[in-house]
Amino acid sequence: MARGKTGLGRGLGALIPGPAPLRESVDVDLIVSNPYQPRFGIEAAALEELAESIRQHGVLQPLLVSRMDPEGGGAPTYQVIAGERRLEAARLAGLTQVPVVVKESTPREGLELALVENLMRQDLNPLEEAQAYRRLVDEFGLSQSELSSRVGRSRSAVANALRLLNLSDELRASLARNEISEGHARTILSLPESIRRQAWERVVQKGLSVRQTEELVRDWPLEGRKRRGRRQPARNVELEALEERLRVALGTRVSVVKGRRGGKITVHFYSDEELDGLLERLGVTER
Repeated sequence: MARGKTGLGRGLGALIPGPAPLRESVDVDLIVSNPYQPRFGIEAAALEELAESIRQHGVLQPLLVSRMDPEGGGAPTYQVIAGERRLEAARLAGLTQVPVVVKESTPREGLELALVENLMRQDLNPLEEAQAYRRLVDEFGLSQSELSSRVGRSRSAVANALRLLNLSDELRASLARNEISEGHARTILSLPESIRRQAWERVVQKGLSVRQTEELVRDWPLEGRKRRGRRQPARNVELEALEERLRVALGTRVSVVKGRRGGKITVHFYSDEELDGLLERLGVTER
């Protein structure tokens, strides 16, 4: 699915301070996988395509690895920090050695670097990205602000990704199968948990777009009132016209209530993206 700009222009080099590490060649049999690899799996077709490219041109970009010296001597082994897919494709292509850059790193740094590389390549699906963020928060104690700085994402992008983990297992599986997109999922999350499955079923059955899903969520409370058979109070024509003007100006539903000594304006939003858009239209920016 299409993803927005990541803000990762600084690249992996920004996370590897000091002079550029040396590049060397290492036997593939001495390289082991990264237990903090954020990707769940690699599609067979994509792996074969990369393997064919490697057969033709070799491994153009070295793997980033950390060196592990065994106790009691012996040959060192290397753990992949970034480049898991290149390693598997090189093995599939029949290579016995691959170029690497050796970097000493802690487990947290290894996860950060693997996550950033995959984000730069847009190789992670939304759930893989969210779960990598969750590990950095839970296992390594990073705040969302620190995490945002480390991976080059905005705080709202990190928060939006983490919200996906609030989906039920069924809806997560639907997202992983690309039945729904990240935008669909975040919009459905704005509903109470008890009715998310109903909304999801309607989205999938009718093939609704994200915009149509936002409209569905926006109208859901109205549908509920109609189903309960409640009478709608009489509406003031002038207030309805004012609400419509505000809706057009702000791009979302607006409710206006007037009383004897004033009133209130309620601006509705149905996703974090809509809230960000509203704040931008109203000229409210982060300090």
